[in-house]
Amino acid sequence: MTQSNGKKNINLTLKVWRQVGPNVKGRLETYQANNISTDMSFLEMLDVVNEELIINHRDPIAFDHDCREGICGMCGAVVNGRAHGPEKGTTLCQLHMRHFSDRDTVVIEPWRSRAFKIIKDLVVDRSALDVIIQAGGYISVSAGGTPDANVIPVPQEAAEKAMDAAACIGCGACVAACPNASAMLFVGAKVSHLALLPQGVPEAARRVLKMVQKMDECGFGNCTNETECEAVCPKEISITNIARLNREYIKAGFL
Repeated sequence: MTQSNGKKNINLTLKVWRQVGPNVKGRLETYQANNISTDMSFLEMLDVVNEELIINHRDPIAFDHDCREGICGMCGAVVNGRAHGPEKGTTLCQLHMRHFSDRDTVVIEPWRSRAFKIIKDLVVDRSALDVIIQAGGYISVSAGGTPDANVIPVPQEAAEKAMDAAACIGCGACVAACPNASAMLFVGAKVSHLALLPQGVPEAARRVLKMVQKMDECGFGNCTNETECEAVCPKEISITNIARLNREYIKAGFL
């Protein structure tokens, strides 16, 4: 470990999954990440590694990112076997290098799921989640001016549960962590968000049936209550939303 202007720097060995495309065999390649400031985020560390690769005329590591503020859900990789890395309730872009030690070996892999095809290296195609939302993750309203927020009363408890479910950013960590590659925490959060609010009730049955059908068509597995999804979710979405999804699905079957 070195000191630079009073800041700690660490040296790491990275084992990164490299794969040129979806139909090409991938492999783990080893890189050295030297003099990494512990104030950096994980993605900033990858930026530094990529700069060195580019200088040496080598192909940089491809990874997803956008806002880098833990909001958009674009980033994501499995770090030492855990989606988004070792810190609970944290996205990969908000994971800081102070949580690693000097001379650590860090294994970085993409999300693993039949529904998430690898595009390149750590970048996977998560458009299946968008397809599920398109199947029913919305409410139909008449066009016009913005309605008054207080026109439809919502009980506080229901509003809080709906907001907790709506916190899902659709990163796909739940799928990557699940041994069945299930998307039920994601779908459960989206169904719960709308099922708990009066605005979502009219289309509730059609919504849950279509979203579950599309989830199955996309190739996601089923939930067997392993709870890994809840453990790695950066927004700490509760698996009670999966239970609500199951209740809504059964109820829709009787309508």
